[in-house]
Amino acid sequence: MSEFDTAPRSTRAAVLIPFAIVTLIWGSTWLVIRDQISVVPATWSVSYRFLVGGLAMGAFALAKRESFRLGTTGLLFAAGIGLFQFVLNFNFVYHAEGYITSGLVAVVFAMLLIPNAGFARLFLGQRMGRQLLVGSAIAMAGAALLFVHEARVDPAGPARALTGIALTIVAILSASTANVMQATRTAKRFPMHATLSVAMLIGSALDAVIAYSLNGPPVFEMRTGYVLGILYLGLFASALAFPLYYRVLRAIGPAKAAYSSVIVPVIAMSLSTVFEGYRWSLLAGAGAAVTAAGLVIALKARRPNR
Repeated sequence: MSEFDTAPRSTRAAVLIPFAIVTLIWGSTWLVIRDQISVVPATWSVSYRFLVGGLAMGAFALAKRESFRLGTTGLLFAAGIGLFQFVLNFNFVYHAEGYITSGLVAVVFAMLLIPNAGFARLFLGQRMGRQLLVGSAIAMAGAALLFVHEARVDPAGPARALTGIALTIVAILSASTANVMQATRTAKRFPMHATLSVAMLIGSALDAVIAYSLNGPPVFEMRTGYVLGILYLGLFASALAFPLYYRVLRAIGPAKAAYSSVIVPVIAMSLSTVFEGYRWSLLAGAGAAVTAAGLVIALKARRPNR
Protein backbone atom coordinates (compact mmCIF):
# COMPACT_ATOMS: atom_id res chain seq x y z
CA MET A 1 0.00 0.00 0.00
CA SER A 2 1.03 3.61 -0.43
CA GLU A 3 1.57 6.03 2.43
CA PHE A 4 -1.79 7.55 1.55
CA ASP A 5 -3.51 4.23 2.18
CA THR A 6 -1.81 3.42 5.46
CA ALA A 7 -1.37 6.83 7.09
CA PRO A 8 -3.33 7.67 10.27
CA ARG A 9 -6.31 9.99 10.05
CA SER A 10 -4.35 13.03 11.31
CA THR A 11 -1.80 12.56 8.55
CA ARG A 12 -4.56 12.18 5.98
CA ALA A 13 -5.98 15.54 7.07
CA ALA A 14 -2.55 17.08 6.72
CA VAL A 15 -2.53 15.82 3.13
CA LEU A 16 -6.16 16.41 2.16
CA ILE A 17 -6.50 20.00 3.42
CA PRO A 18 -3.62 21.43 1.37
CA PHE A 19 -4.69 19.18 -1.47
CA ALA A 20 -8.17 20.76 -1.45
CA ILE A 21 -6.74 24.29 -1.32
CA VAL A 22 -4.45 23.64 -4.28
CA THR A 23 -7.24 22.05 -6.31
CA LEU A 24 -9.63 24.96 -5.78
CA ILE A 25 -6.98 27.54 -6.69
CA TRP A 26 -5.66 25.71 -9.74
CA GLY A 27 -9.18 24.99 -10.97
CA SER A 28 -9.70 28.73 -11.44
CA THR A 29 -6.30 29.62 -12.89
CA TRP A 30 -7.05 28.30 -16.38
CA LEU A 31 -9.61 31.04 -16.99
CA VAL A 32 -7.33 33.75 -15.55
CA ILE A 33 -4.51 32.58 -17.82
CA ARG A 34 -6.80 33.00 -20.82
CA ASP A 35 -7.17 36.68 -19.94
CA GLN A 36 -3.41 37.10 -19.56
CA ILE A 37 -2.66 36.47 -23.24
CA SER A 38 -5.09 38.88 -24.88
CA VAL A 39 -2.63 41.80 -25.27
CA VAL A 40 0.65 40.84 -23.56
CA PRO A 41 2.76 38.11 -25.20
CA ALA A 42 2.33 34.87 -23.26
CA THR A 43 5.97 34.53 -22.21
CA TRP A 44 6.07 38.03 -20.73
CA SER A 45 2.97 37.20 -18.68
CA VAL A 46 4.65 34.02 -17.44
CA SER A 47 7.75 36.01 -16.49
CA TYR A 48 5.73 38.58 -14.50
CA ARG A 49 3.82 35.85 -12.73
CA PHE A 50 6.90 34.10 -11.42
CA LEU A 51 8.70 37.32 -10.59
CA VAL A 52 5.80 38.09 -8.24
CA GLY A 53 5.66 34.50 -6.99
CA GLY A 54 9.44 34.25 -6.46
CA LEU A 55 9.64 37.52 -4.52
CA ALA A 56 6.67 36.56 -2.33
CA MET A 57 8.13 33.11 -1.72
CA GLY A 58 11.50 34.65 -0.88
CA ALA A 59 9.93 37.00 1.65
CA PHE A 60 8.16 34.07 3.30
CA ALA A 61 11.39 32.04 3.36
CA LEU A 62 13.20 34.94 5.06
CA ALA A 63 10.38 35.23 7.60
CA LYS A 64 10.84 31.52 8.36
CA ARG A 65 14.61 32.07 8.50
CA GLU A 66 15.30 29.53 5.81
CA SER A 67 18.81 29.64 4.41
CA PHE A 68 19.39 30.63 0.79
CA ARG A 69 22.85 29.06 0.85
CA LEU A 70 21.96 26.17 -1.40
CA GLY A 71 25.43 25.41 -2.74
CA THR A 72 26.16 24.33 -6.28
CA THR A 73 23.92 21.24 -6.10
CA GLY A 74 21.03 23.21 -4.69
CA LEU A 75 21.32 25.96 -7.28
CA LEU A 76 21.43 23.41 -10.10
CA PHE A 77 18.39 21.66 -8.64
CA ALA A 78 16.50 24.98 -8.35
CA ALA A 79 17.49 25.83 -11.93
CA GLY A 80 16.13 22.47 -13.10
CA ILE A 81 12.81 23.09 -11.36
CA GLY A 82 12.75 26.60 -12.78
CA LEU A 83 13.35 25.35 -16.31
CA PHE A 84 10.89 22.45 -16.35
CA GLN A 85 8.13 23.84 -14.13
CA PHE A 86 8.26 27.61 -14.48
CA VAL A 87 9.54 27.98 -18.05
CA LEU A 88 8.66 25.02 -20.28
CA ASN A 89 5.48 23.90 -18.52
CA PHE A 90 3.82 27.29 -18.27
CA ASN A 91 4.94 28.67 -21.61
CA PHE A 92 3.40 25.68 -23.38
CA VAL A 93 0.21 25.94 -21.29
CA TYR A 94 -0.20 29.66 -21.99
CA HIS A 95 0.38 29.14 -25.70
CA ALA A 96 -2.01 26.16 -25.76
CA GLU A 97 -4.81 28.43 -24.55
CA GLY A 98 -4.37 30.46 -27.70
CA TYR A 99 -5.66 27.44 -29.67
CA ILE A 100 -8.22 25.70 -27.46
CA THR A 101 -10.43 26.70 -24.53
CA SER A 102 -9.00 26.86 -21.02
CA GLY A 103 -11.36 24.09 -19.91
CA LEU A 104 -10.15 21.71 -22.59
CA VAL A 105 -6.52 22.46 -21.72
CA ALA A 106 -7.36 21.54 -18.12
CA VAL A 107 -9.02 18.29 -19.19
CA VAL A 108 -5.99 17.24 -21.25
CA PHE A 109 -3.66 18.32 -18.44
CA ALA A 110 -5.55 15.92 -16.17
CA MET A 111 -3.48 13.17 -17.77
CA LEU A 112 -0.50 14.41 -15.74
CA LEU A 113 -1.09 11.26 -13.71
CA ILE A 114 0.23 9.09 -16.55
CA PRO A 115 3.76 10.52 -16.97
CA ASN A 116 3.96 11.09 -13.20
CA ALA A 117 3.41 7.38 -12.65
CA GLY A 118 5.73 6.40 -15.51
CA PHE A 119 8.58 8.67 -14.43
CA ALA A 120 8.15 7.58 -10.82
CA ARG A 121 8.61 4.00 -12.01
CA LEU A 122 11.72 4.85 -14.03
CA PHE A 123 13.47 7.17 -11.60
CA LEU A 124 12.05 6.37 -8.15
CA GLY A 125 11.42 2.64 -8.47
CA GLN A 126 7.67 2.96 -7.79
CA ARG A 127 5.99 0.19 -9.79
CA MET A 128 2.85 0.72 -11.86
CA GLY A 129 -0.04 -1.65 -11.22
CA ARG A 130 -2.32 -3.11 -13.90
CA GLN A 131 -5.27 -1.01 -12.75
CA LEU A 132 -3.25 2.17 -13.17
CA LEU A 133 -2.31 1.19 -16.70
CA VAL A 134 -5.90 0.30 -17.64
CA GLY A 135 -7.26 3.53 -16.20
CA SER A 136 -4.62 5.57 -18.00
CA ALA A 137 -5.52 3.93 -21.33
CA ILE A 138 -9.21 4.75 -20.80
CA ALA A 139 -8.33 8.36 -19.95
CA MET A 140 -6.35 8.71 -23.17
CA ALA A 141 -9.32 7.35 -25.13
CA GLY A 142 -11.51 10.03 -23.55
CA ALA A 143 -9.03 12.73 -24.49
CA ALA A 144 -9.13 11.43 -28.06
CA LEU A 145 -12.93 11.89 -28.12
CA LEU A 146 -12.49 15.47 -26.93
CA PHE A 147 -10.03 16.09 -29.73
CA VAL A 148 -12.50 14.71 -32.30
CA HIS A 149 -15.15 17.07 -30.95
CA GLU A 150 -12.84 20.10 -31.13
CA ALA A 151 -11.73 19.16 -34.64
CA ARG A 152 -15.37 19.00 -35.78
CA VAL A 153 -16.52 22.32 -34.34
CA ASP A 154 -13.41 24.42 -35.05
CA PRO A 155 -13.80 26.19 -38.43
CA ALA A 156 -10.01 26.01 -38.86
CA GLY A 157 -10.25 22.22 -38.85
CA PRO A 158 -8.37 19.68 -36.76
CA ALA A 159 -4.99 21.43 -37.07
CA ARG A 160 -5.85 24.09 -34.47
CA ALA A 161 -7.18 21.61 -31.91
CA LEU A 162 -4.27 19.26 -32.50
CA THR A 163 -1.79 22.10 -31.99
CA GLY A 164 -3.40 23.10 -28.69
CA ILE A 165 -3.48 19.54 -27.41
CA ALA A 166 0.11 18.89 -28.54
CA LEU A 167 1.32 22.00 -26.69
CA THR A 168 -0.54 20.83 -23.59
CA ILE A 169 1.08 17.39 -23.77
CA VAL A 170 4.55 18.96 -23.90
CA ALA A 171 3.58 21.06 -20.87
CA ILE A 172 2.46 17.89 -19.06
CA LEU A 173 5.79 16.16 -19.69
CA SER A 174 7.70 19.21 -18.44
CA ALA A 175 5.57 19.50 -15.30
CA SER A 176 5.89 15.79 -14.64
CA THR A 177 9.68 16.02 -14.81
CA ALA A 178 9.63 18.74 -12.15
CA ASN A 179 7.16 16.71 -10.06
CA VAL A 180 9.42 13.69 -9.97
CA MET A 181 12.43 15.88 -9.17
CA GLN A 182 10.54 17.11 -6.10
CA ALA A 183 10.03 13.53 -4.92
CA THR A 184 13.76 12.70 -4.94
CA ARG A 185 16.07 12.63 -1.94
CA THR A 186 17.95 15.58 -3.39
CA ALA A 187 14.87 17.81 -3.09
CA LYS A 188 14.50 17.00 0.61
CA ARG A 189 18.03 18.22 1.34
CA PHE A 190 17.10 21.86 0.74
CA PRO A 191 14.57 24.22 2.42
CA MET A 192 11.33 24.18 0.44
CA HIS A 193 10.47 27.88 0.26
CA ALA A 194 13.97 29.21 -0.31
CA THR A 195 14.56 26.67 -3.08
CA LEU A 196 11.24 27.41 -4.76
CA SER A 197 11.90 31.14 -4.52
CA VAL A 198 15.20 30.72 -6.33
CA ALA A 199 13.58 28.36 -8.86
CA MET A 200 10.78 30.85 -9.63
CA LEU A 201 13.19 33.77 -9.98
CA ILE A 202 15.46 31.76 -12.27
CA GLY A 203 12.39 30.71 -14.24
CA SER A 204 11.20 34.32 -14.45
CA ALA A 205 14.62 35.45 -15.73
CA LEU A 206 14.71 32.70 -18.37
CA ASP A 207 11.15 33.57 -19.39
CA ALA A 208 12.18 37.21 -19.78
CA VAL A 209 15.14 36.26 -22.00
CA ILE A 210 12.89 34.10 -24.18
CA ALA A 211 10.17 36.77 -24.30
CA TYR A 212 12.66 39.48 -25.31
CA SER A 213 14.15 37.23 -27.98
CA LEU A 214 10.77 36.37 -29.47
CA ASN A 215 8.69 39.49 -28.82
CA GLY A 216 11.05 42.37 -28.11
CA PRO A 217 10.95 44.74 -25.09
CA PRO A 218 8.58 44.11 -22.16
CA VAL A 219 4.87 44.67 -22.75
CA PHE A 220 2.55 45.29 -19.80
CA GLU A 221 -1.18 45.96 -19.84
CA MET A 222 -2.24 48.57 -17.27
CA ARG A 223 -5.71 47.08 -17.07
CA THR A 224 -7.15 46.27 -13.65
CA GLY A 225 -8.11 42.74 -14.66
CA TYR A 226 -4.64 42.01 -16.02
CA VAL A 227 -2.83 43.38 -12.96
CA LEU A 228 -5.13 41.52 -10.56
CA GLY A 229 -4.62 38.38 -12.66
CA ILE A 230 -0.83 38.63 -12.34
CA LEU A 231 -1.13 39.11 -8.57
CA TYR A 232 -3.57 36.20 -8.22
CA LEU A 233 -1.44 33.85 -10.30
CA GLY A 234 1.80 34.97 -8.65
CA LEU A 235 0.69 35.05 -5.02
CA PHE A 236 -2.01 32.41 -4.73
CA ALA A 237 -1.53 30.03 -7.68
CA SER A 238 2.27 30.07 -7.35
CA ALA A 239 3.68 31.25 -4.00
CA LEU A 240 0.90 29.58 -1.98
CA ALA A 241 -0.10 26.60 -4.11
CA PHE A 242 3.24 25.15 -5.20
CA PRO A 243 4.71 24.57 -1.70
CA LEU A 244 1.43 22.97 -0.62
CA TYR A 245 1.34 20.75 -3.70
CA TYR A 246 4.95 19.68 -3.37
CA ARG A 247 4.43 18.73 0.27
CA VAL A 248 1.53 16.52 -0.76
CA LEU A 249 3.64 15.07 -3.57
CA ARG A 250 6.47 14.18 -1.20
CA ALA A 251 4.01 12.54 1.19
CA ILE A 252 2.06 10.35 -1.23
CA GLY A 253 4.20 10.18 -4.37
CA PRO A 254 3.95 11.82 -7.81
CA ALA A 255 1.21 9.55 -9.20
CA LYS A 256 -1.33 10.08 -6.45
CA ALA A 257 -0.46 13.75 -6.07
CA ALA A 258 -1.98 14.04 -9.55
CA TYR A 259 -5.38 13.42 -7.87
CA SER A 260 -5.87 17.17 -8.18
CA SER A 261 -5.77 16.88 -11.97
CA VAL A 262 -9.05 14.93 -11.91
CA ILE A 263 -10.98 17.55 -9.96
CA VAL A 264 -9.40 20.64 -11.53
CA PRO A 265 -11.02 20.08 -14.99
CA VAL A 266 -14.49 19.98 -13.41
CA ILE A 267 -13.93 23.48 -12.04
CA ALA A 268 -12.17 24.68 -15.19
CA MET A 269 -14.77 23.33 -17.62
CA SER A 270 -17.59 24.84 -15.56
CA LEU A 271 -15.91 28.26 -15.64
CA SER A 272 -15.16 27.85 -19.35
CA THR A 273 -18.83 27.12 -20.04
CA VAL A 274 -19.93 30.26 -18.17
CA PHE A 275 -17.25 32.74 -19.27
CA GLU A 276 -15.93 31.40 -22.59
CA GLY A 277 -19.18 30.08 -24.02
CA TYR A 278 -17.90 26.52 -24.33
CA ARG A 279 -20.65 24.45 -25.97
CA TRP A 280 -21.10 20.91 -24.84
CA SER A 281 -22.10 18.21 -27.28
CA LEU A 282 -22.81 14.53 -26.75
CA LEU A 283 -19.33 13.70 -28.05
CA ALA A 284 -17.62 16.28 -25.82
CA GLY A 285 -19.58 15.12 -22.78
CA ALA A 286 -18.71 11.50 -23.52
CA GLY A 287 -15.04 12.41 -23.92
CA ALA A 288 -14.94 14.28 -20.62
CA ALA A 289 -16.80 11.47 -18.84
CA VAL A 290 -14.53 8.73 -20.26
CA THR A 291 -11.42 10.75 -19.35
CA ALA A 292 -12.66 11.25 -15.79
CA ALA A 293 -13.67 7.58 -15.45
CA GLY A 294 -10.26 6.41 -16.62
CA LEU A 295 -8.45 8.69 -14.22
CA VAL A 296 -10.65 7.63 -11.31
CA ILE A 297 -9.89 3.96 -12.10
CA ALA A 298 -6.18 4.76 -12.24
CA LEU A 299 -6.24 6.76 -9.03
CA LYS A 300 -8.00 4.01 -7.10
CA ALA A 301 -5.12 1.68 -7.86
CA ARG A 302 -2.99 0.86 -4.88
CA ARG A 303 0.68 1.40 -5.42
CA PRO A 304 2.44 -1.98 -5.53
CA ASN A 305 5.30 -2.67 -3.21
CA ARG A 306 8.69 -1.87 -4.67
